[in-house]
Amino acid sequence: MVSKSKKPHFGHESMHTHSQSIEAAVVERSKATAAHILETKGHDVVSVRPKDSIHKVTEVMKEHGIGSVIVKDQNGHMVGILTERDIVRGFADEPDNTFDEIAEDLMTRDVVTATPETPLLVLLHSMSEGRFRHIPVLDGEHIAGLVSIGDVVKFRLRELEYEALKLKQMIVG
Repeated sequence: MVSKSKKPHFGHESMHTHSQSIEAAVVERSKATAAHILETKGHDVVSVRPKDSIHKVTEVMKEHGIGSVIVKDQNGHMVGILTERDIVRGFADEPDNTFDEIAEDLMTRDVVTATPETPLLVLLHSMSEGRFRHIPVLDGEHIAGLVSIGDVVKFRLRELEYEALKLKQMIVG
């Protein structure tokens, strides 16, 4: 005959374990927004004019170490965005003439934008689904900044590191 051992009974003091409270803390989703990302990254936006040559645009990108620029008209209003990917497509279509083309020839005109209140996870989803890596943040008519997929990932990684530290502190005490 096999005897079944009984687990010790410690009473009903707590129905939740320490690990359950940790799980509850981890489940809390990021409440970060585009504004939070811009607070850490900055609000600087590099722009070019619609009639600037692609050669000039690439020099501006190289000088600033960036992968996209906002295209603004003479009144400072955004009329498009021009990215490295747009320029590569231009070279694929017109290999000999791309540097002579102008920003408005290659820029994306129908720009997906965000607001400062746009949640980080919505930004990430929009960029992933739309297959683009940069999203201008508009505060009304004003361009508050430009967020890249790298900015979003870096911010989220910092959040996860902080969450891991807090969990470790909960466990260790």
